[in-house]
Amino acid sequence: MKRIIKLTLTVACVMFSTSLFAQKFGRINLQEIVFAMPEFKEMQNKLEALSKDWGEQLETIQVEFNNQYTNFQKDRANLSSAAVQVKESELQALQTRYGELQQIAQQDIERQQSELFMPIHQKAMDAVKKIASTGGYTAIFDMSVAALAYVDEAAVVDVSDAVRKELGITDAPAN
Repeated sequence: MKRIIKLTLTVACVMFSTSLFAQKFGRINLQEIVFAMPEFKEMQNKLEALSKDWGEQLETIQVEFNNQYTNFQKDRANLSSAAVQVKESELQALQTRYGELQQIAQQDIERQQSELFMPIHQKAMDAVKKIASTGGYTAIFDMSVAALAYVDEAAVVDVSDAVRKELGITDAPAN
């Protein structure tokens, strides 16, 4: 009976250790993949256009401020103290409007970036999951995130090319 138990334990240990070694692990630089996606380039173009629009609006206010300030400096000696106070408050109001618009622009750009990036990231993650599933990978590590203390890159399969193919990315990765 002891022999049977020992034999059963030995077989169980061997089966457990072989199943442990049969696991496949992959690695990928997800950031590199996302940056290579055509959708990411479209997102950048949209954000650049939005940023340019906001920049033009801010520049209009800045030019208006500069013109009013220059005129104020020229005419200051000829103005009454009440008129000086009115002009100074007008200039202050323009500065305040500029600061508020700058803050609104920054928030709008950040919101747009988040809204545009989420589906791109999700598409990349879906491709990684598909490659993991079809390739039989237990885990795929994202090497663009410094969350792992150590990974033996020689022992972990790089699945970047498979994910690139799944996403239809034809550009060679930048090294």
